[in-house]
Amino acid sequence: MKILVVEDEPSLQEVIKTTLEKERFIVELAGNLSTAKEKTGVYDYDCILLDLMLPDGSGLELLQHLKQIRRSENVIIISAKDSLEDKIEGLNLGADDYLAKPFPLAELIA
Repeated sequence: MKILVVEDEPSLQEVIKTTLEKERFIVELAGNLSTAKEKTGVYDYDCILLDLMLPDGSGLELLQHLKQIRRSENVIIISAKDSLEDKIEGLNLGADDYLAKPFPLAELIA
């Protein structure tokens, strides 16, 4: 399974990447919205782990972009924004799940 981790915090990127690679996933990283859009335009992913608060925009923009270009990757939002409204908005835009930070890595793998 190939996973794109869209997260701007380098230490969290590395922890997620290392954990998923131990589970034998192929992991690529994007630290901002523009890199994530670029990578999703070129590569197919089985899953995208998506932070909402990125330095150059909202992860919700990527969800809308994927919907516009009719891509069907599974998206799990990983965000410190944990209000009910944020969760509903992300799920309504096409996310498959929403994990509020901090979350146990075992929950992410499951």
